[in-house]
Amino acid sequence: MDEKILQWFPGHMKKTQRLIQENLKLVDIVIELLDARIPLSSQNPMLREIIQDKPRLIVLGKSDLAANVDAWLKKFRDENLSAVAVDAVKGTGIKNLIALAKSLAESKTHKLTKHGAKPRAARVMIVGIPNVGKSSLINRLAGMNHTKIENRPGVTRAKQWIKIADRLDLLDTPGILWPKFDDADVALKLSWTYAISDEIHDLEPTVCKLLETLAEKFPNGLIERYKISPTTDGHELLNQIGLKRGCIRKGGLFDTDKALRLILTDFRAGKLGKVMLDEI
Repeated sequence: MDEKILQWFPGHMKKTQRLIQENLKLVDIVIELLDARIPLSSQNPMLREIIQDKPRLIVLGKSDLAANVDAWLKKFRDENLSAVAVDAVKGTGIKNLIALAKSLAESKTHKLTKHGAKPRAARVMIVGIPNVGKSSLINRLAGMNHTKIENRPGVTRAKQWIKIADRLDLLDTPGILWPKFDDADVALKLSWTYAISDEIHDLEPTVCKLLETLAEKFPNGLIERYKISPTTDGHELLNQIGLKRGCIRKGGLFDTDKALRLILTDFRAGKLGKVMLDEI
């Protein structure tokens, strides 16, 4: 892709970085929520530096949209990290997540009571990139709508404590990216999954690259959804899909913007099939 690497680090993310650093001492473990479609690209290297040796639980969210999730869970576990896949919509994996969180926090809470402190609930901080599904996951954990869910990055802007289970309290924090992306492919994947706002870059080359990637690795989803002829040319796929779906303006002109947003909406909703965009 012949364009400069996408970058997006608005001011509130710098505040979030400070928020996480200031509150890390209050929690026993950290849950890092990743997008199961991009388990590597959705890892924030800055968070790893901040968290350091604090016990960490990897959660692969949106697992219903991802292929080959088990292989990634094995990879994390082989690295001595606790990991679980969840589907916040259906509730799959939630009980396992809670059990793992309690188990990881047990050594800290046991140490406190051993030294005479009053027993308290385990405290968990949840972190992740924007639009990774934290609000949906927390609402499923809490059993009610505590946080504002909206399908755009940067909605949660302040920390909040939420009771998510017996003897387990969770500190939610806003989504955070890192100040500079060095890898153009990572930036693309973050834009495809809407961790990067659509408003800050040209959608056409981004979507064409997405279509080329899907046509190469997961063609059946495209063909079944749009009933198009197989090709790996992104612009040709864009035109085929747009014409099939009636993306035409007055005067018979092709409505490129409508076609681009239709494809992104379908991809993000899982209507183009399960995908895995990162390789182990």
